[in-house]
Amino acid sequence: MSELAISHLPDLGRFEAVVDGLRCEADYHLQDGVMVMTHTGVPRALEGRGIAAQLVAAALAHARQQGWRVQPLCSYVAVYMRRHPETQDLLAPRG
Repeated sequence: MSELAISHLPDLGRFEAVVDGLRCEADYHLQDGVMVMTHTGVPRALEGRGIAAQLVAAALAHARQQGWRVQPLCSYVAVYMRRHPETQDLLAPRG
């Protein structure tokens, strides 16, 4: 999969890319300096192309750049972070 053109839409709390005319997204909201990742969506026709991974990587890179922690409510984001140990320092403490 080639590099996606990913847009950050902070007013919507979303990172998104349009692939083959279809919208793919990773949604979040901010809460006290924590990026709460709530949803990752890729249309079925585009699954298996690494799109969700690129969206989540972009979101996590942005969180790191902003000094935010991340709470992965989305199961995909939780699995992604488990599989990428370099993201573990971003995890928000459970409270």
